[in-house]
Amino acid sequence: MKTDTAHLAWNDRWATPHGRADWLTPEPDVAAFAATLATRGALKVLDLGCGVGRHALAYARLGLDVTAVDMAEQGLSELRRASREEDLAIATQVAAMTELPFETGSFDHVLSFNVIYHGDPLIVGAAVAEIARVLKPGGSYQGTMLSKRNVKYGNGEEVAPNTFVDAAIDPDDSDKIHPHFYCNAAELVELFAEFEPLSLIDQEHAKPGSWHWHMVAERR
Repeated sequence: MKTDTAHLAWNDRWATPHGRADWLTPEPDVAAFAATLATRGALKVLDLGCGVGRHALAYARLGLDVTAVDMAEQGLSELRRASREEDLAIATQVAAMTELPFETGSFDHVLSFNVIYHGDPLIVGAAVAEIARVLKPGGSYQGTMLSKRNVKYGNGEEVAPNTFVDAAIDPDDSDKIHPHFYCNAAELVELFAEFEPLSLIDQEHAKPGSWHWHMVAERR
């Protein structure tokens, strides 16, 4: 299995205020579900692919026990700085989504927003398996995947089934030089076979045609 290197582009982005600007506010659906976690008995939370920590910080403000991982050290550095300023305790660690350094059943909830579709089907499948492994039975998962309705689907070179590297590199979007995996609803449900879907919505993000699946699911 080839390791994806998308984190290198993000490491550069997190190094500047301009690059971080669009990634400081928690997503509304993440914030809304976070507010329900305590009532679900979810206390230990993993933010997988935390970036600069917008969601990890939001969880910690709710009093949850938060661990945040990313492959981009610069993002983790920004999260540590922000958590110190707010006097919030957040454990941070460099870790690959395909090899999480945690014991089985360590967490009540895992978030992975705009992360695990960076790779071919083997990488994506390994990431989903790791999420299932570190979640307790009955634990919750919230995350996104690229939809086949996305205007980028089919662009560039197909390097693996439903996986494309965009040949037309946008200088303002260096992330696109890395593999991106796309799926439809049936494929997504099959990929998350160890989960019971609670919510699955094909949602357009800020850019026109930027369709992503937003999923909430429970570990069986």
